[in-house]
Amino acid sequence: MTRSPLSIGKFLLIFISWWVIWAFLQTILLMGFGLKLGVALSDSIVANTLVALSCGFVCNNLQYYLPKKERYWYILFLSLGLSVLITIACKGILVPLLSSQDGDIHYADFFSRSWGVRFDIIFLQVGCMTILSVLWYSSEEEQRQMQRKTDAERLAKEAELFKLRQQLAPHFLFNSLNSISALIGSRPEQARKMIQQLSDFLRSNLKEEEQESVLLAEELQYLELYLEIEKVRFGHRLTTIIDRDEDSLIMTLPPMLLQPIVENAIKFGLYDTTDTVTITIRVRSENNHLVIAVQNPFDPETSRPKSGTGFGLSSIQRRLYLLYTRGDLFETRIEDHLFTTIVKIPQ
Repeated sequence: MTRSPLSIGKFLLIFISWWVIWAFLQTILLMGFGLKLGVALSDSIVANTLVALSCGFVCNNLQYYLPKKERYWYILFLSLGLSVLITIACKGILVPLLSSQDGDIHYADFFSRSWGVRFDIIFLQVGCMTILSVLWYSSEEEQRQMQRKTDAERLAKEAELFKLRQQLAPHFLFNSLNSISALIGSRPEQARKMIQQLSDFLRSNLKEEEQESVLLAEELQYLELYLEIEKVRFGHRLTTIIDRDEDSLIMTLPPMLLQPIVENAIKFGLYDTTDTVTITIRVRSENNHLVIAVQNPFDPETSRPKSGTGFGLSSIQRRLYLLYTRGDLFETRIEDHLFTTIVKIPQ
């Protein structure tokens, strides 16, 4: 529920100050019509106290019932009703209280001649307070709805990012387990080594999942673990080159971003050949961006990589868009039998 503006200290101070100033001005005005200071002051205090209490009542109670657009007539009738009640109350209190006091103008006659003007002023005051209260609560409600929408979109984005991250680990795990299974019979020592490396990698992966971003230096350490596993799988057929500048090591990127890119490079570089394949990873700092380029050879006759090919690359592209709401951070190129994946991470 939206809290009343009068529950906020500075607004309450403004509200009280307004009625004090208005009571002072009304006292001066009544004295101009010939009323004594005591009579004018009593009239002003009683009348403005009743109006102020009514305005406070309206302001506080509209938080429980805010009329919809098609029911704004409620504001008119509420203002009219309260204005009539306040005018009657003023007559019932002020006339018996002040008419017995001597003056140049008999107070009862003065009130009967001025009640129409009083009613108009009271109606304007109550009406303005009612309209301001409706605007306040409508604005607060709109802000709450926008906040709910923003929270819902954020939760949906986080859920999708979580789903993408959770899909990546099994994707890599299944490939590794298949390789371990193939090695158990022929090379049990290498199979045991691969199991240990896989355990270390998955443990590091779980630790990374708790972070929104990691340093490139840390990500490269995890990537080294992954590459050690892949080198056990492919032996001498896989070589890797990691070229990075020192400035890039302190830059950050989303966790587990490099591994699926390199996995995709290995998939398209080694699966269709028996030759030695070199995977090149270049990392640079350019224009306040961390630029990562992963390059692998491919045979155009058997492999036809393209933008978004495979789960790994499509997940990276989608993940970058969700994190940075930009579609220009992911790119793939094909040149001279080389397939290059380029990722830019804003800093």
